[in-house]
Amino acid sequence: MHHPTQQPLPLAPRPQRPTLLCFSHLRWNLVFQRPQHIMTRLQASFDVVYWEEPRIDAECRQPTLERSALADGLARIVPVLPAGLDARGTDAMLTALLDAELARRAGPLVFWYYTPMMLGFTAAARPDLVVYDCMDELANFAFAPADLAKREQALLAKADIVLCGGRSLYEARRGRHHNVHCVPSGVDIAHFARGADGCADPADQAELPHPRLGYYGVIDERMDLDLLAQAAKSRPDWAFVMVGPVVKIGEDELPRAPNIHWLGGKDYADLPAYAAGWDVALMPFALNASTQFISPTKTPEYMASGLPVISTPVRDVVSGYGALGSIRIADDAAGFIAAAEALLAAPDDTRAQWSAEARDCLADKSWDGIAARIESRLQNGLVTRQIANIAASAPLREPRHYDVLVVGAGFAGAVMAERLASESGRSVLVIDKRDHIAGNAFDHRDAAGILVHKYGPHIFHTNSRDILDYLSHFTRWRPYEHRVLAAVDGLLVPMPINRTTLNQLYGLDLATEAEAEAYLKSVAVPVADIRTSRDTVVAQVGEDLYAKFFEGYTRKQWGVDPSQLDKSVAARVPARSNTDDRYFTDTYQCMPAHGYTKMFERMLDDPRITVMTGQSYDDLPGDISWDHMVWTGPIDEYFGHRMGKLPYRSLRFEHETLDTQQALPVGVVNYPDYNVPYTRITEYKHLTGQQAPVTSITREYPADEGDPYYPVPNEQAQAMFKRYDAMARECSHVTFVGRLATYRYYNMDQIVGQALATWRRLDARWPTEAMAETEAVAAE
Repeated sequence: MHHPTQQPLPLAPRPQRPTLLCFSHLRWNLVFQRPQHIMTRLQASFDVVYWEEPRIDAECRQPTLERSALADGLARIVPVLPAGLDARGTDAMLTALLDAELARRAGPLVFWYYTPMMLGFTAAARPDLVVYDCMDELANFAFAPADLAKREQALLAKADIVLCGGRSLYEARRGRHHNVHCVPSGVDIAHFARGADGCADPADQAELPHPRLGYYGVIDERMDLDLLAQAAKSRPDWAFVMVGPVVKIGEDELPRAPNIHWLGGKDYADLPAYAAGWDVALMPFALNASTQFISPTKTPEYMASGLPVISTPVRDVVSGYGALGSIRIADDAAGFIAAAEALLAAPDDTRAQWSAEARDCLADKSWDGIAARIESRLQNGLVTRQIANIAASAPLREPRHYDVLVVGAGFAGAVMAERLASESGRSVLVIDKRDHIAGNAFDHRDAAGILVHKYGPHIFHTNSRDILDYLSHFTRWRPYEHRVLAAVDGLLVPMPINRTTLNQLYGLDLATEAEAEAYLKSVAVPVADIRTSRDTVVAQVGEDLYAKFFEGYTRKQWGVDPSQLDKSVAARVPARSNTDDRYFTDTYQCMPAHGYTKMFERMLDDPRITVMTGQSYDDLPGDISWDHMVWTGPIDEYFGHRMGKLPYRSLRFEHETLDTQQALPVGVVNYPDYNVPYTRITEYKHLTGQQAPVTSITREYPADEGDPYYPVPNEQAQAMFKRYDAMARECSHVTFVGRLATYRYYNMDQIVGQALATWRRLDARWPTEAMAETEAVAAE
């Protein structure tokens, strides 16, 4: 393996503090919403200018910018324009004002849009980065401009990064842009916990009777006012507290009753005090076009305040929070009343469970964490743009040509590259957008010197001697049989379920395999038509084992209840009647003696192989060419997501070094309990055999966003993949191989086997193609 020699690029001048111009349709002081939460945090690294919609002043003779400093690094601008301008005249004046503002700025420039309607007067500017933060389906709102959807399409074409404030917004846009991210709104947990910890009841609420059912937020056409009126009429002894400004509807449209209290708009700082005085929080949204894509910020805020919540079936509330015990979904006033009665009657131990689940649910939803992740994307985008600008001005280099370009340096890509170079004699360029080889199997020594797996534990096991022999050319092996325990009912019991698990968990004395099989048969639930993962499991091990081992774990792993997952997810439920506590039963089970990364380095150590890490396919220099490509990335990414974006579940890893020699009795402990936010903890010294006075562990948290790990098993996803697969079969000069390129979850040995078989077919195909080309030339 060698790395290409490159002429040094000229150093860029030290960048000035970047400017971020945020173009928003929301007044800064209307309600403290998503823009304020994000911008007040980005001001630490950017000079943030919050540009609002213009104010029309009949006395104005010359357009001007009304500027106010909100904090250090954060300014608010309101253009003030004379009356009587048409749309073209308005845009012309705003363009002139923007040009004057930009002339005052130096350094990198970011344009951040909350509304496509501000694209008109900003279109001629040339920012270094464009962000579209889509927090609502504005085209569906009352009085929305007729051309808003068309302008949004233009903004999507211009944007470098698209953020979506909820799952429904993301699903509607993920096929329309190459770099779209689901970033649901977060919560300032400490701010709202102040109310839960006790504070004075506001004066205009203090005299209201209990129970109090409260709502805060903008009151507009998204509210189901009829539902509110009917609920208040059904329970005149309850106080319905409505806090927020009335917008786009008239005061005369609000239902009036002695027990409905309209308290008006309040400062963000005062909201925790109001919420602290409520017994139940309400989200009585109408189900109409304007609420089809909303993801209410107040859901996590209410939870942080310690309140149970009742909502109409808004899609993002149901999918994101509907499974929680403190969140109830109701379609109408009668449903709201019934849900409230149940919540109000809940005992203290149930309320304690609500607090625990709220804490776990909100653990990764802080605005600080969200803003930090957004800032990382912005900084990376600015660096990428700067490098591109420097490279564009650099001297031209000699063109570089390779027989084969391999995209991805994981198992599939590395095996293909090694075979193509060593056996087919081809020159190969391997690129990977990560800064390392080995894909998800990448391991390295952490700060404590412990060999850890960056992307979670990778245990090698196979029944194929051929695959083991192939990899043995690049590594020696350390024998290792993987064992997993599950934390269930205060015990650590073997997983997969075996006879020992049953005896420990239920105090049984099952002595033989026959007795264990008989017990499992006695608790199994007959299911006439097995359609879902839940059906599959209960039909084999019954309701209690399903609840203890599978239900919570599966909900965490896949983000949905097992009853909503295809039966294939649990097609092979691991339940044994013997006492074999090995996680795998393959003939060969071992770990690379010096780690996976060392194995990959040796695999790619060939003078015909060039490796470029930190290099994406989209940004590949123009002087590089190739005859054939091996694509191991997501198949939909290769085709620009033109048929839609294939869904994946992702993982987030939390690594920690502990000041103890050993933390766990085995390599991995699973946590099936849904209320534990992570699915498992790994201690790597069990896997590697390393001896050290400290140890390192990793906690795994399933996630919607991030690197793709698990293809989502549903019919819609498979139908979409088949369309991409048909397109791939038409690409004669591209070979698709690996997990992501074939949209299937494979074990490591299966990927190696697939890559070896793919190489054999490709190697056999090339001489035939070369002969056909020669004959065609001769015929001419």
